[in-house]
Amino acid sequence: MTVSECPMVKPQTYDDQSPLKGNNSLSFKALFFMALLSLQFGVQPIMNQKFISKRVIMSTVIFAQEVVKLIIGVVGISLSKTKWADIASGWTIESWLRLSLIPATIYFVQNMCSLLAYQNLDAITYNVLNQTKTLSAALFCYLLMKRKQSSYQMVALLLLLVAALVMEKLLPMDMMTPSYWVNRGGLSTDTFVSNLSPRHFYLGVLPIMVASFLSGLAGAITQINLQGGNRDALLFTVELCAATIIIILGTLLTSEDGSQIRERGFFDEWTLATLVPIFTNSAGGILVGLVIKYAGTVRKGFALIFGIMLTGMVQSYIEKRPLSIEKVAGGVLAAVSLWMHASYPYVEEKSPSHSSKRTKTSGPTRQTTRSPTLSAVAAASAGSSKTAPQGRGRKSRKED
Repeated sequence: MTVSECPMVKPQTYDDQSPLKGNNSLSFKALFFMALLSLQFGVQPIMNQKFISKRVIMSTVIFAQEVVKLIIGVVGISLSKTKWADIASGWTIESWLRLSLIPATIYFVQNMCSLLAYQNLDAITYNVLNQTKTLSAALFCYLLMKRKQSSYQMVALLLLLVAALVMEKLLPMDMMTPSYWVNRGGLSTDTFVSNLSPRHFYLGVLPIMVASFLSGLAGAITQINLQGGNRDALLFTVELCAATIIIILGTLLTSEDGSQIRERGFFDEWTLATLVPIFTNSAGGILVGLVIKYAGTVRKGFALIFGIMLTGMVQSYIEKRPLSIEKVAGGVLAAVSLWMHASYPYVEEKSPSHSSKRTKTSGPTRQTTRSPTLSAVAAASAGSSKTAPQGRGRKSRKED
């Protein structure tokens, strides 16, 4: 579940954690959390495939994930210095339903699609296609919040789309050679159709693309709610989880999953190992918050790049065969896209007359990286896509 991925427009300010500042040193703690995030991101699809049976009732897995995230959120609030009474000041059931019901419903559908894609795509294909949520996030952040993209970010989004098409063999690798165009006369619809099997497309590619699309929509709605509603981010995580749990319980009354649970039992096809990807998925959100706190948003992107590379290496080792050229090329293009999108943000600069206006970046920019409050670290556990929320937390502070 991705809480928010909309880029924030901020003035160019500098701090000790900026990757482009003179001091590029990283603390041991930052490197440690980056390594853990890369590891979790890289092996999560593989663990899902290995430890979650294809015959498992998907709603039971999502229900368990939401319970774990809810517990993390409650513990995080309890361990914080701010009292529950202060965090929940002004809270009402009406405000909870108004702010949480729509994004929770979207996240539930997104998680169902993601789990289906996990079971029908190889690990590296899943991770690369999953990054197309950046396209969705950029689209909805512009439509709903008027957040613009720099020219470099638009190129990065185009590269990401090309990476997905190359990996799915919709753009043949040999199309870069003159002989391809001479012998075949260009691209053909038949080539596209023949490269996608119905099962691979309908049970793998289509679900992850739908999940990525919904991720951007839910992220934009969530960010609006966090900013406009002055909601504590960690409390909002708890609210989302509670709403999702209620939605799941409601759907089980009439859905096919509900019938299966009544017939087969809640834990049918579960093993103790099934808990492993559930807990690591929840821990991934916390790692995102910690990486952003100690290393910065840009370096979080680098951790995900290494995660994609790790996915490829682990998959190649497990399958005892090298990755195809399409998977390697798609992974490289996705890595370049992630780096470019994180390193060249759309920024707001002050003119000599001190009037603020938005300008597009013409080169590397220094990105503000502030340490988030505890709410930003723990609230990231609400997202399986692993992006910390950007909104107003305690004392109306913003987090990157």
